[in-house]
Amino acid sequence: MEITVKPMQKEDIDKVAEIEIAAYGEHHWSKDSFYEELSNKLAHYSCAIKSDGEIIGFSGIWHIIDEAHITNIAVNPKFAGQKIGETLLKNMIDECYKSMIKYITLEVRESNIPAIKLYEKYGFKSLGVRKNYYQDNNENALIMWTENIFWDKFKTMFNENTEKLKETITQK
Repeated sequence: MEITVKPMQKEDIDKVAEIEIAAYGEHHWSKDSFYEELSNKLAHYSCAIKSDGEIIGFSGIWHIIDEAHITNIAVNPKFAGQKIGETLLKNMIDECYKSMIKYITLEVRESNIPAIKLYEKYGFKSLGVRKNYYQDNNENALIMWTENIFWDKFKTMFNENTEKLKETITQK
C-alpha cells in the first residue's frame, strides 16, 4: 500500500473526527479539540492518506523543548493491521529527529495490547501507571518513554524497523 503522511489541515478534521469516533467510540475527542490542537504551537498533527486521497489515519504529538508527547494515533478500523499506525509512529519519530527531540512519551490503555507491542517494538518502555486515567471505564494508562533517540542502540533499532516497514508500506 502507498501512503502519504502530511500535516493535518482544518479541512481534514471532519474525516479525522470520523476516524476518531470509529477508533475510540463514545469517549472521543471533539472536532473543537482538533481545531484547538491545530492552533497550538507545540502540537504537530499528521494524516495518513492513501494514493486515492482517502484519509485513513492520523497522529498528534507535542514538541516541548527536547521532549515530545504523543497525544493520539488512530487508524480507520477498516485498515487495522496494515501498518498505518506504525507508519504514523515512524513519521513522528522522524520529525523528532529533525527537531532534535531526545525523548518521547505517551499514555496507552493497559488493555491495548496491539498498541503496547507496537510502542515496545519502537523502544518505548512502561515506566509507570496513571490510575483510572480513562474516564469511560476508569482503566489505567501505562506511561511509556523512549530512551534518548540519538543513542546508537535506539537509532539501530529504529533503522531496522524502518527497513522492515518499507517492505510493506511505500511512504511518499
